Amino acid sequence: MNKDLVKFSFVMSLTIGRMPLILIYFLVNLLLWRQTPEGWHLQSAHAHAFWFCVAFGSMVLSALTDAFDGYYARKFKMETNFGAYADPMTDKIFYLVAFPTLVYLAAVKSQTIPAHAALLLGLTVIFLLRDQWVSFMRSIGAIHGVSAKANWSGKARTAISFPVICAIYWYLMAPPSWQFLPDWLVVLAEVVSLIINLISIWVYSVSYWPCVRKELEKPFEKR
Repeated sequence: MNKDLVKFSFVMSLTIGRMPLILIYFLVNLLLWRQTPEGWHLQSAHAHAFWFCVAFGSMVLSALTDAFDGYYARKFKMETNFGAYADPMTDKIFYLVAFPTLVYLAAVKSQTIPAHAALLLGLTVIFLLRDQWVSFMRSIGAIHGVSAKANWSGKARTAISFPVICAIYWYLMAPPSWQFLPDWLVVLAEVVSLIINLISIWVYSVSYWPCVRKELEKPFEKR
């Protein structure tokens, strides 16, 4: 088999593989972690631990592919336009699945922290809104030839998001004997993540505002 084809297939499997992995996480949580009048659907401690590991492991592997697909694409010189567009798309799918699933789990386990689901819902809305807002700002910037490179706020957001998701999921769903995260630490992590997303929205808005202003002024230039 052609070595270049093997390298290309490996890099693409890392990028595209992110989607089925995060869907495993979603399906396990949707189908197994539900509350019934008799209690939790999974009564066996061993079954609880097993399926938690499956869901948590799938989520971690899905996130790790994001760290390695770009690295190997550069190492093997297999950078393509398809990969450049597929990578951010699969990133968005990861967060579109991960955060709403956490909101669902917090809602069915609302006894953990009062109003925890509401806080997570707010974080999820701001997180996803930030993605759409930044995409809009970058689109306006592209009209004027402004670089779409990530700034410090975007990098800080990326760096904190995955650990926060892992911590929240562990806090919500890990077997009782595995728990070690205090309530206040989880809430603090969510609040910090929320603040960073709001800061990122502000930073990108300020950066691209000159381009937005030019577009808003165009209808009046010919008058």
